[in-house]
Amino acid sequence: MSEAATVEYSDVSKELGDKIAELTLKQAKELSDYLKDVHGIEPAAGGAVVMAGGAGGGGEAAAPAAEQTEFDVVLTGFGDKKLNVVKVVKNLTGASLMDAKKLVEGVPAKLKEGISKEDAEKMKAEIEEAGGTVELK
Repeated sequence: MSEAATVEYSDVSKELGDKIAELTLKQAKELSDYLKDVHGIEPAAGGAVVMAGGAGGGGEAAAPAAEQTEFDVVLTGFGDKKLNVVKVVKNLTGASLMDAKKLVEGVPAKLKEGISKEDAEKMKAEIEEAGGTVELK
């Protein structure tokens, strides 16, 4: 344990870490999208977002109380009714039939990002009605 206390960080790492810690939620989401789209770097499987607490000092205790307002709809399975799920995915995403089929076959697949809870629940219900399984993150 004493090794952790003696670790030294380069100025570049410190500067970058400080900048990341100061990002707003919107900026952090934008950074995440940029890293994914441009560099192919995706978040860890848990999809957790690290947010720094405010200057009030109670940031860690306050973080769980904040309600999530944007959700990602992730298709996790299509059951035995793949064709029905493909049709629903096509209609919900506006993708071509071929692209919808690729999304369904490539589960887990993110269908929509950053949508309201209401819209996410509606999409989830439609996909589950067609026989698919969905997670909201």
